[in-house]
Amino acid sequence: MRNLSALLILCVIAVFVLIQSLFVVDEREKAIVTRFGAIDRTVEEQGLKFKMPFVDDVSKYDDRLLTLPSDEFSVLFSDNRRLVVDAFSRWRISDVVKYHLAVVEQGDRGARVKLAGILEDALRNVLGKVDTNAILSADRTRLMISILDATKISAAEMGVEIVDVRIVRADLPEANLQSTFDRMSAERKQEAEDERARGDEAAKRITAAAERQAVQIKSAARKESEIIKGEADAMVSKILADAYEADPEFFDFYRSMQAYRSSLDGSNTSVVMSPDSDFFRFLEAESGSN
Repeated sequence: MRNLSALLILCVIAVFVLIQSLFVVDEREKAIVTRFGAIDRTVEEQGLKFKMPFVDDVSKYDDRLLTLPSDEFSVLFSDNRRLVVDAFSRWRISDVVKYHLAVVEQGDRGARVKLAGILEDALRNVLGKVDTNAILSADRTRLMISILDATKISAAEMGVEIVDVRIVRADLPEANLQSTFDRMSAERKQEAEDERARGDEAAKRITAAAERQAVQIKSAARKESEIIKGEADAMVSKILADAYEADPEFFDFYRSMQAYRSSLDGSNTSVVMSPDSDFFRFLEAESGSN
């Protein structure tokens, strides 16, 4: 009976020792095996692994690409404007030994705090050298690349590789928001008034030029019409003169007929003149009686 009890105790101890000797590394993890606090080896391949029971300790770290959001903080830009910036970074453990030494005292939470501080310092240093327009323009991509480069050295000392940095938003502080909006509104109104003034001035210049051009065109047209009219009158006079010279009697007769038609058109026209007036000479009979 005593032998059976001793055997059971030995089996329990053996199982306990075996359990203490085994550990599993997931495919998403890296592990550090320490012996009496000193690093013994690193384990980067997944599977069932062995360690010295009661002597070795195992620390496991995530080997995936991780996201680290930063707290909102205020940044003073080169144009003396202050914005509240919110950003995040994507990172992974590149050197598990350095990372273990960096976080051995404070753990993963301490590492994240350090990385957040590195990201915030890089954001302040890079953004503090540009004006606020840069973060709202196409230069934003270049700024994020500069911020990423600024974080790499400090992060590498912790065994971390920062893969990407993104600025989520950059807003005015609440205390300055209304005053800034009022100033921007006043600036836009002033710009609009300037544009309207320039437009009115340009419209007046165009109208004056058009009116001056219209007067010049009308004057030139009137002059040309007077010239043409004068030439036409001269031509008519010449034609009449030529016709008169060709047959004066017929010309007198033709002109008298035109005068009769104009004055005696039958529209209740009354003509009072002497019967022996020269106006009726072509209406007299050959004998001379009316």
